Amino acid sequence: MRVGNWTDPEGLTGCTVVLCPPGTVGSGEVRGGAPGTRETDLLRPGMLVQEVHAVLLTGGSAFGLAAAEGVVRFLEGQGIGFDTGVARVPIVPAAVLFDLAIGDPSARPGPDAGEAACRASRTEVPEGNVGAGTGATVGPGRLKGGLGTASAADGDLVVGALVAVNSFGMVLDQQGEPFLPEPAEPLEPPFPGTNTTIAVVATNARLSKERAHLLALAGQDGLAEAIRPAHTIFDGDTVFSLATGELGETDAPQSLLEDLVERTMAQAIRSAVLRAESVAGVPSLREVREGEDT
Repeated sequence: MRVGNWTDPEGLTGCTVVLCPPGTVGSGEVRGGAPGTRETDLLRPGMLVQEVHAVLLTGGSAFGLAAAEGVVRFLEGQGIGFDTGVARVPIVPAAVLFDLAIGDPSARPGPDAGEAACRASRTEVPEGNVGAGTGATVGPGRLKGGLGTASAADGDLVVGALVAVNSFGMVLDQQGEPFLPEPAEPLEPPFPGTNTTIAVVATNARLSKERAHLLALAGQDGLAEAIRPAHTIFDGDTVFSLATGELGETDAPQSLLEDLVERTMAQAIRSAVLRAESVAGVPSLREVREGEDT
């Protein structure tokens, strides 16, 4: 599994793509009142297609979904896709976050950005102000969000999480305390849809689509553990789940997988904020803490 990023440091937007190895089973779960997604109906248990070829996380609000066209174009050029008999159709679920209020609102990832992210894919994953996390904020706008990742293992079983944190709620530390104290007056964006945390959780276990869906549910639990409040009317929190099947027929206990996913998701969310850097007047957690120390 490889991850690629396209970043616009001036417009403060970007996109992140996860390229899946052959045979990867995918599912997902969408919560909150303001989602922006592509191909999520196909991920529900009971749908025809089992295999997912890539997942896109992108800024640019609904405009950013255009970047998925570039991912499809790249995969088609590689001969990758669902075989319909007359053409191979790449299956590329996608989710967007709202970053138009920071940087240039006319800067949005498009097809060329999606294809560029694919061509830049690698096994190492940078964090912070990169890809879909470039224009992400927390709070809203009280703290810089970003792209975060984490992984955990139990023997040969591996679980990983990749998340772009752009939440309405505040991110919590491991003790359950917010990174910033709650404001005296309740925060409210000017209109719904100005936030959203989007993520991918993945494992090397072999899973059915139904079991992969349960991992997405566990990912949402991890999101709610690290962000308060989560799944609000202002968010479109979306978690995609992927199972590559590299462990073959080894039976990975579902309870163990879900526990690893929940903890890994929470860790990735915290890492996104810890690695983020201040931009456009939005302070990073590091800057806030340094200010408190002085």
